[in-house]
Parts: sequence; C-alpha cells; structure tokens
Amino acid sequence: MTDETIADLMDATYRALCKHGYAELTMQDIAAESDKSKGTIHYHFDGKQDLLESFLEFLLTQFEERTETIPGETPAERLHEFLDELLTADDEDAVEFRTAILEIKAQSPYNEAYRERLRGFDRATRDRIADLVAEGIEAGEFRSDVDPEATADFLVTLFHGAQTRATAVDRPPERTLEYVHSYIDETLCLASDERDGPSLEADARTEE
Repeated sequence: MTDETIADLMDATYRALCKHGYAELTMQDIAAESDKSKGTIHYHFDGKQDLLESFLEFLLTQFEERTETIPGETPAERLHEFLDELLTADDEDAVEFRTAILEIKAQSPYNEAYRERLRGFDRATRDRIADLVAEGIEAGEFRSDVDPEATADFLVTLFHGAQTRATAVDRPPERTLEYVHSYIDETLCLASDERDGPSLEADARTEE
C-alpha cells in the first residue's frame, strides 16, 4: 500500500468518524469519503477494527512528528505551546472527532488492541511534558523540587479530563487551558527574582 493510499484512507476514516461516530461507522462510510472502493479497503484491511487500529497508529505517528519540534525560546514557552496544541481545537470537526475518540476509549477496557494504541498516545504525551519540565529545571526556569514525571502525569490526567468534559458536558477545553497556563507560571516557574536572569514571559501573559 503506497503512502498516498494510506493518507487517503486515513483522511477518509477521520471524515467518516466525524460524520458517523464510532458505533455507527461502516467500511462503506469510509469508502464514501475516499476515492477507493469498499472492496479496495477490504483488500488492505480485514475489517473496521483492523482499519481503526491502523488509524490510531497513524494518528500517533502524526502526533509524534508534529510535536517533535515545539516552538518557543525557553522550556516554559515550549510547555505552554505544547499544551496549547493539546487543548485548542484546530478545525470545525474537532467536537465530532473528540466524541468518536471518546467512544473508542470506552471500548479500550474490552479491546486490548485499542488499549495498547491509546497507551502509546498517553506515553508520548507524558514523555513530551516530562522532558520539557526537566529541561526547565536544568535551565533554572522551573523550581528544583518539581518532579518531572509526577508533573507530567498530573497534566496528562488534566488533559484527558478536559477532553472528556468537553465531549460529555460541552465544557470547552480552552477554558481549562487558562488554568493550565497559570499553573505553569505560578507553580512550576521560579519567581523572576529567584532566577539567574530576567524572564518576561509571565509578565507578557499577564498583560494579554
């Protein structure tokens, strides 16, 4: 299967999930969003679950590539940017897609393949955050008594909770993001007079 075919089927799966959700999704729905026939899709995948397993792997690869380089001059800036990436909707289909992903998550206690792929997302997110926190401590920007792993666990749990609340009770995750930024600036970061050099980031956020 060529990269072009994979990309087409993954994009079609995304659109079909947004339209139909997980429970009602069929291979025909995916074919309808693709330029490939249902028979062609069945040639490459055994069925809906096989395709969705590949789709989750595809999403993880995209996520890892997209977040491999995070913009920002300091670890704190990069941590802010990374959490913006996690909690800010980037297209109009975000609500429908979050709903479909929540349905898949609900299947994971009974589906080892889904569970393993979701663990991959969890691990990748946690590792990115832990690395950024460790960099901040080493740079003298974050408090030395901060535990990178514990902080990463907390922020990943908060992220998952925000996503679930957004789907279940229609609370925009962007609202949680405001408190996340405050947590970074007020709990993780050293006060400006405790650092080796001045930092204007927290002041800039306050002015905004």
